[in-house]
Amino acid sequence: MNTKLNVAVAAALFAAATGAQAGIIIPAGDWTLDIGGVVNAYYTHTSFSGDDAGEGEFGNGDSVNNITTGLLPNYLSVSGKTRQNDLDVGFTISINPGASTQNAGIQGAHQENRQAFLTFGDASWGSIKLGKDLGIYASDAILNDQTLLGVGSAAGSLAGNTTTLGRIGRGFMYADWKSQVAYTSPNWNGFQFTAGVTQGWNALATAGSAGSTERSGSQPAFEAKASYEWTGDVAGKVWVSAISQKVEGLTSATGFTVDPITGAVTAGAASTVTSTSDRANAWDIGTSVNLAGFGLVGYYGQGKGIGQTVQLLNGFDATGKRRDSDQWYVQGSYVLPGVGTKLAASYGRSTLEGNSSEALDELKQSLWVVGAYHPLTKHLNLVAEYSQAKDDTDNRGAAVDTDFKAKTVSLGAILFF
Repeated sequence: MNTKLNVAVAAALFAAATGAQAGIIIPAGDWTLDIGGVVNAYYTHTSFSGDDAGEGEFGNGDSVNNITTGLLPNYLSVSGKTRQNDLDVGFTISINPGASTQNAGIQGAHQENRQAFLTFGDASWGSIKLGKDLGIYASDAILNDQTLLGVGSAAGSLAGNTTTLGRIGRGFMYADWKSQVAYTSPNWNGFQFTAGVTQGWNALATAGSAGSTERSGSQPAFEAKASYEWTGDVAGKVWVSAISQKVEGLTSATGFTVDPITGAVTAGAASTVTSTSDRANAWDIGTSVNLAGFGLVGYYGQGKGIGQTVQLLNGFDATGKRRDSDQWYVQGSYVLPGVGTKLAASYGRSTLEGNSSEALDELKQSLWVVGAYHPLTKHLNLVAEYSQAKDDTDNRGAAVDTDFKAKTVSLGAILFF
């Protein structure tokens, strides 16, 4: 069982890109401590175009420049492991300080604590995790996203936050950081599975001009994934994962606004109108293949009531009926021989289907990304990215269709230690 530095999504992609070993190893009595983390910053320029309706502070023709972190937050993680009573025992605790500020004289930024968990087990029967860590469903989708080393979308409208969105909501759902009890099997010649119970989310679902519905998660979510990984001249991995959560407590709200880039919802006054329950379900499948410097990733997911971008957001309409959704992305990359620079391009789209009783017919959110990621040193990457995020909202009847674009150029660096 490995409880070394678990910067989760960061370490896996960085190791694949550069071959570096993250972490500062410190023997401490019965324990071995691993201290590591991430520091990153980017200069970004985002320009907005399209229909003005619902664009919040950014109108057609507006542009904004920021210095901010990318999809990965700044990270400081302390892990420990030991062998006691025939058990591998470990822990990980992390802090994630924001590095983007917008107001004079105010140096505070968003602060997150994404990980705080313990593990115990043995190579013969697997391991058990208790605490907060990356969710199980859709975790491999973000692990393979090229924008982990960069910015992706939402560089303009998320300045001052801990991170941007990368491809989240434009090709896959966010796995998020969840309180959980999970079991991971031993690795049987490349095959492994994880199953767990995670904290159920509350959800806010928009429903056009008629209002929105808030549903509370009164039951935990059940998540699982299975994967098979192989090595050789043609190396790769295939995976599947799924989630199911019961939600109940329908609430109606009016006077809300929706940010077209982040998907964030601000609701007005709310009142309970009925009591009902349903299940939000989703599944996904994906693969990554690498051959002679070339890499290819393909991903597809589908859900009912799971919503879009973050789990359960917009998953239900004002009557409490589930909305269908799907998400997919394809990505290709090539590492230049001798210099190690990784060139990558990807396209993905998330689609939310409205129900026949509402004005919304379909919301499509897509993202193009091209990027160059150059290992200046063993632990330091220089990054240049261009992305184009697009929203297309198709409505029924007299409602007006809208479209919105955000184009972002970002230049910066990311350091792992």
